[in-house]
Amino acid sequence: MSDQLDPKLARQGRITALVIAGAAILSIFAPVIVTALGLPARFEILLLLFALAAFIWSLVVAFRIWQKSRDK
Repeated sequence: MSDQLDPKLARQGRITALVIAGAAILSIFAPVIVTALGLPARFEILLLLFALAAFIWSLVVAFRIWQKSRDK
């Protein structure tokens, strides 16, 4: 196994980290956003579902990165 990480895998890892951070911020601030905009509660649930989808996507991508780095 090489010490240097493939640049493509490193880029995917950075994107995944940004998506995780964005989803976390969205899930924390979803109630604040909905209240500030005066939207019904169902929009808060919609924002939380978007955050959940981002977390699931990140988990899948992180698993793929792990599998690719393990094969080398």
